[in-house]
Amino acid sequence: MIAATVFSGKKVALFGLGGSGIATAHALIAGEADVVAWDDNPDRVAEAEKAGIPVADLRSLDWSTVVALVLAPGVPLTHPKPHWSVDLARPAGVEIIGDVELFVRQRRIQAPDSPFIAITGTNGKSTTTALIAHILQEAGRDTQLGGNIGTAIMTLEPPKDGRFYVVECSSYQIDLSPSINPTAGILLNLSPDHLDRHGTMQHYAEVKERLVAGSDLAIVGTDDHWCALIADRLQRASTRVVRISKREVLADGYYAAGTVIMRASGGTAHAVADLAGITTLRGAHNAQNAAAAIAACIAVGLSEKEVFDGLQSFAGLQHRMQPVARRGRVLFVNDSKATNAEASAPALSSFKRIYWIAGGLPKEGGIQPLSSWYSHIVKAYLIGEAAPSFAATLGRNVAYEIAETLDRAVARAAADAAEDGSEEPVVLLSPACASFDQYKNFEIRGDAFVKHVSQLPDITMLVETGGT
Repeated sequence: MIAATVFSGKKVALFGLGGSGIATAHALIAGEADVVAWDDNPDRVAEAEKAGIPVADLRSLDWSTVVALVLAPGVPLTHPKPHWSVDLARPAGVEIIGDVELFVRQRRIQAPDSPFIAITGTNGKSTTTALIAHILQEAGRDTQLGGNIGTAIMTLEPPKDGRFYVVECSSYQIDLSPSINPTAGILLNLSPDHLDRHGTMQHYAEVKERLVAGSDLAIVGTDDHWCALIADRLQRASTRVVRISKREVLADGYYAAGTVIMRASGGTAHAVADLAGITTLRGAHNAQNAAAAIAACIAVGLSEKEVFDGLQSFAGLQHRMQPVARRGRVLFVNDSKATNAEASAPALSSFKRIYWIAGGLPKEGGIQPLSSWYSHIVKAYLIGEAAPSFAATLGRNVAYEIAETLDRAVARAAADAAEDGSEEPVVLLSPACASFDQYKNFEIRGDAFVKHVSQLPDITMLVETGGT
């Protein structure tokens, strides 16, 4: 745990007692801050009190005694309207920050030169974050991985010289981190997302820009209009910028030429890594992720050989285009994290002969946006509440059957794929739906897929069952 000594002896209010909130409260207490915490959920308040965290309704607090409000990232700061705790803190002149900002300030005190890589973007954050951490670990670096990827940042080991931090940052966390200053900051891409919390695309982009604007080196994917403008703006402001692209040849930066990642400088380029054969990094989207990871790892001192060695052994992110098993020529892929059509597109674009398991609790828009990839689908096996509507959308364009349940879909897809004479048929779970009609979350759904696959005859597992 990182003890947050930055507020030692000072009164700090904390709102939001989920996992990261509890961790942050403990970090503040360990740093000898005077903490008072609250949540709108009485059960969470009770759990926090049981864990030894001082609790009190912040509405009864004397805000003139408070130096900071530490807000959980899921609590609205601005849109659709500020949370009531924000409305109490602002008139009193109390700064409002989050757990990533606490980390940033503590690193600045304890080990300001410890390498810090921060990753954001609309898509690909988690894969890029996990990939960077893996490359660093394989190269023998002392590496800490956390943030939005699932490990609360204040639960990581304390900053010290030579310790590397790889932190995924959501827009909510960046919004609460006014002084974020990574050694290398990555902005992968931008498309409309979380506009209920940011109001407009413009504001969403401005929030994301803060991460790279505060970086010693800004690594920016320039394949979308918003990020291209940000890269240009940062360069005009004399920020060091490295551009990355999955489709354009760059005079300076890192770009994909097919499966090969090129490193260009002054108009000349050489190959850094060939992703061909690395099954966990298939597709153009992963070329962008890999280019960003390569740029960041080289920026913090790794050699090109160390980076390539790490790329080759990357096992993939759980539930995200994760190869989990083989049976003969058939590859089984767990993409349970694809909870909407846009999230399923990378997997459907990356394989040519797909036996697609899809369905669950449908999102607005259904699967019509995936029509450009229907030619890759040999047959669909539809499950959950979305099955009838997905069947209607597929119509005569794609063969399908309504399997209803995941176990039945796995069995039917595996049997059909076994009869496919192509080089590598793929049984793909990429639901394009939320899981909540049949599973508590997408992780449990993905684990169930792995379990059902593991029970097939003559199967060779590439991951462990029981949590993969």
